[in-house]
Amino acid sequence: MKKAAIALAVLSAATLGSAHAQSSRDYISIVGSSTVYPFATVVAEQFGKSTKFKTPKIESTGSGGGFKLFCAGVGVQHPDITNASRAIKKSEVDTCAANGVKEIVQVKIGYDGISVAHAKTGKAIDVSRKELYLALAKEVPSPDGAEKLVPNPYKTWNEINAKLPATKIEVLGPPPTSGTRDAFVELVMDHGCEQFGFVKAMKKADKKAFKAACQTVREDGGYIEAGENDNLIVQKLEANPAAYGIFGYSYLDQNRDKIEGVAIEGVKPEFETISSGKYPVSRPLFFYVKKAHVGVIPGMKEYLAEFTSEKAMGEEGYLAERGLIPLPANEYAEVKKTVMNLTPMQ
Repeated sequence: MKKAAIALAVLSAATLGSAHAQSSRDYISIVGSSTVYPFATVVAEQFGKSTKFKTPKIESTGSGGGFKLFCAGVGVQHPDITNASRAIKKSEVDTCAANGVKEIVQVKIGYDGISVAHAKTGKAIDVSRKELYLALAKEVPSPDGAEKLVPNPYKTWNEINAKLPATKIEVLGPPPTSGTRDAFVELVMDHGCEQFGFVKAMKKADKKAFKAACQTVREDGGYIEAGENDNLIVQKLEANPAAYGIFGYSYLDQNRDKIEGVAIEGVKPEFETISSGKYPVSRPLFFYVKKAHVGVIPGMKEYLAEFTSEKAMGEEGYLAERGLIPLPANEYAEVKKTVMNLTPMQ
């Protein structure tokens, strides 16, 4: 009875108006983060091979784009799951609720490091978050020491620090819709920005001004938006060894024959440094499940079971082999419990 009621709710909420609408999609639809995409893809392939269900369809839309699609409504024309390289925002939860998506299950799958990388033929550098902020922000504190923001004057890395190379600042990275971009801004730009006392003071006095000062990326060629296609960034880095790119660690790990990670504050992005907490730029990865679709779209429970299984997400699991940093035992136990009970996030 409960399952039937849920199915009816899904169909009526989407105003599908057909008794056969439930069977109009017999596969799981997943959207979202390009960082989580390779992990979800390998789980989907394993799921398709080992169960009676069809392999889920996965689209790499970026975290922000994924939440937009996911929160648009309930029903078979909307995605069942969205991958995310950041936590869902309150505004997105509100949008979901307004469109009838009121029970969302949050599943943390592991951790990832955000890497700055260059072509194997490029020059290795060790850079701080403060230096990355000065290289990439649209406005920066005046180089003469005056407590004011000025249009970014830095054209080459050595203008920021004489120890850095005398090459043009050129960093290829994700667009604003990307969770990787959100996390980079929060973990790198904000941190670097706060090294300047007068800017840090804005955080309490004028949060909007602080956000504008710290999170607005330059548009004069120093930072180049390269879309959600990490393969394209790799190609551009190989073509220009003096340029740098921003990736999730897993993508760096899968392309070590072509690119190399930059040390940030003396620590290179490696599986061990991220899992130990030594690497300063790491973040959790998630996917979000539309609970109303579980029991209606075939294979939802089984897919969740495969993704959160020990053989997938465990320390020796196949996702760790692909570069995912596994959850600590206590966090993993909580995730398993959440998935088993389909506990909606608060």
